[in-house]
Amino acid sequence: MSEVNLTINGRGVSVPADYTVLMAAKKLNVNIPTLCYLKDVNQIGACRMCLVEVKGGRGLSASCVLPVTEGMEVWTNTPLLRETRRGILELILSNHNRECTSCIRSQNCELQRLTKELGVTDSPYERAEGEGGGFAPADEKSLSIARDPGKCILCRRCVAVCHDVQGVGVIQAMGRGYNTVVGTAFDLSLADVACINCGQCIQACPVGALKTKDDTDKVWAAIGDPAKHVVFQVAPSVRFGLGEEFGVPAGGIVTRQMAEAIKLLGVDKVFDANFAADLTIMEEGTELIGRLQNGGVTPMITSCSPGWIKYCETYYPEFLPNLSSCKSPMGMMGAVIKTYYAENAGVAPEDIYSVAVMPCTAKKFEAARPEMSVGALRGVDAVITTRELARMIKEARIDFLELAGADFDELIGEGSGAGTIFGATGGVAEAALRTAADILTGQDLREIDYTAVRGVKGIKEAVIPIGDLNVRLAVVSGTGNAGKLLERIKAGEADYDFIEIMACPGGCVTGGGQPIRSSDEKYKKDFRAARATALYQDDVEHEIRKSHQNPLITKIYADYLEKPNSHRAHELLHTHYTERELYPANI
Repeated sequence: MSEVNLTINGRGVSVPADYTVLMAAKKLNVNIPTLCYLKDVNQIGACRMCLVEVKGGRGLSASCVLPVTEGMEVWTNTPLLRETRRGILELILSNHNRECTSCIRSQNCELQRLTKELGVTDSPYERAEGEGGGFAPADEKSLSIARDPGKCILCRRCVAVCHDVQGVGVIQAMGRGYNTVVGTAFDLSLADVACINCGQCIQACPVGALKTKDDTDKVWAAIGDPAKHVVFQVAPSVRFGLGEEFGVPAGGIVTRQMAEAIKLLGVDKVFDANFAADLTIMEEGTELIGRLQNGGVTPMITSCSPGWIKYCETYYPEFLPNLSSCKSPMGMMGAVIKTYYAENAGVAPEDIYSVAVMPCTAKKFEAARPEMSVGALRGVDAVITTRELARMIKEARIDFLELAGADFDELIGEGSGAGTIFGATGGVAEAALRTAADILTGQDLREIDYTAVRGVKGIKEAVIPIGDLNVRLAVVSGTGNAGKLLERIKAGEADYDFIEIMACPGGCVTGGGQPIRSSDEKYKKDFRAARATALYQDDVEHEIRKSHQNPLITKIYADYLEKPNSHRAHELLHTHYTERELYPANI
């Protein structure tokens, strides 16, 4: 592509012709403030914070949507711009619930940061009260996501992510002028629309208008109850994100510090959900081989991501027969804790309080699904996200960075490298291939890095030869991409044997419950790639890198489950899914 030359604040720069002024400024490390801008997602010039002066221009222009032109002269820090930006911030603050000290995003809020940087200490404007006065009430009904309209700044980043990235579109900007709001159709709760609970809107929100439904009080209550035996399971991705909440650079691995910190909270046992990921591979891999060899429904599609499952139930129910019948690793671990572990530990299942630490907000919804129950009990009693765990550690005044570290507890405590890579898009497919290849060839294969399914690209395709089979694979992250792939399959334009789908772009390492990074940080570094790189490095450092070679997996089958896909395994580790209404019947 051809390049154009322009000057910004008197400095020359050459950039591709399709760049905006904001992108050109970033190339010079010129920091133009933004609020509504989110790279590759939301570029609409709505907030007006990124205004610049252009020689010969008719007025100030929003740099995030202003194309570069040859010879353009731009200024980003004039007296007029500083005064205008402060005025814009004062107007935003006039209609913003400024309870900053108690806000969940305090000290990690893009609006708060800009007010400090630009010297705005208050707003001179009085808020025009709407009908009924005060701010609209918060929506707390969803099991996963809470919404506070009083903190919304109308940046529309959540709208863009929900509609354009995830292909769901349950939140929209409605009304005009001062009466504009971001909300749902008919002002329903997120619990009553076709929200998939993925939490990507939370990751996009620059303020505290969207947040994770907090369950830490329930967990603290259980820890403080002497009648409860509290057991934690921790998902693979958590250890690659948790450190960021304590100042560790993205991609830092804090597995042992995390395990010790959780024990210091006062819990009874801490288990690695990598074990359940290995269990999932044993069940799902066996199911896949059975479908391929016996003419079962293909392509078989993974069922580990609860956001994807709800998306499929709601938007593509015709593909429900293609879903693996396996529960997610969290669901399997919950079942194993309330049965196998309870029997071995001599603890009554009803006395166990099972907590899952997940990178995913949709896991809160999944844990409450009746399909995940173990008899009359819930397999998982509470789900907390990576951010919630960090808050608990800070509340307990634990000096996380000074911890020496501890191991996970035994019996169901450790997983293989294959379990670790579940956290990245393509990881489930690769882990399944490692086991399926050994089973089908009858060999302990040495070449086990299936790099064709790695990377953060939204849709990846590969044909993997295993013995006499050529397994046709697709790996998808982001439900918007899932919809595109499923439409191709319906149109007869694509054919696969196995498809891995994760609801969140990049996989679980960038789940809705992971640490939130500002739009500027996201522009400078791809945190998906940094976390995934650490995840694959952790896999390489494991002595055991195949699920079926994990001795704890061998033991649970020998002692309890008999074999993969056995009758008992199906009772505990498998489930079913049902079609959901796209539009609720009560409107």
